[in-house]
Amino acid sequence: MRGLAVPDPNELHPLPDHPRVVLLKPLITSPNIEVGDFTYYDDPDHATHFERRNVLYSYGDEKLIIGRYCALAAGTTFIMAGANHLTTGVSTFPFTIFGGDWAENTVDLLMNIPTKGDTVVGNDVWFGYRTTIMPGVRIGDGAIIASGAVVVGDVPPYTVVGGNPAKVVKQRYSDEEVELLLRAAWWEWPVEVVTAHVRTIMAGTPGEVADVARGEGLMRG
Repeated sequence: MRGLAVPDPNELHPLPDHPRVVLLKPLITSPNIEVGDFTYYDDPDHATHFERRNVLYSYGDEKLIIGRYCALAAGTTFIMAGANHLTTGVSTFPFTIFGGDWAENTVDLLMNIPTKGDTVVGNDVWFGYRTTIMPGVRIGDGAIIASGAVVVGDVPPYTVVGGNPAKVVKQRYSDEEVELLLRAAWWEWPVEVVTAHVRTIMAGTPGEVADVARGEGLMRG
């Protein structure tokens, strides 16, 4: 990539000696899944099966959108809206899917199940081992999803959540620092700029990251 010693975002296996790590963007084929550059999935057994094993019940129009530079540990699972059952009546059994008279008499009910819309993940989000994301959830930039968490509601930027159902553990930075980081939006910088300042991105303060963005003319607002 332009002579830089950095991963190619279109290379399925960015670490040739470690097939358990795959970049998702070149792996995805479904039009209902969108993934940004450098977002990876790490799984010792089924890394290349992410689309089939980790995005479940994707039967409708709802999309799964994941930003750039996200890290997904093994077992990260997205439950899509197709998993929903009707709950307005006595039974939650999905008679419609079995066809015949059951379908003819109930298809309108199935078609009108409310949806929470797309599942949207921001940039630089870390998903711990065996996390589960429910339909229609929105996860902000810089969030951390603790191992085993079941996320049933939206997660603000730069927030750590854990548990079942997932609850806020802490906010990683102050409100003012979060605002700075969202304006700096380092994940949108050209890869040359990211590479030049990768140490600051990994170990610097929000103020230092914002200073880079200002110096490069990349600060939002």
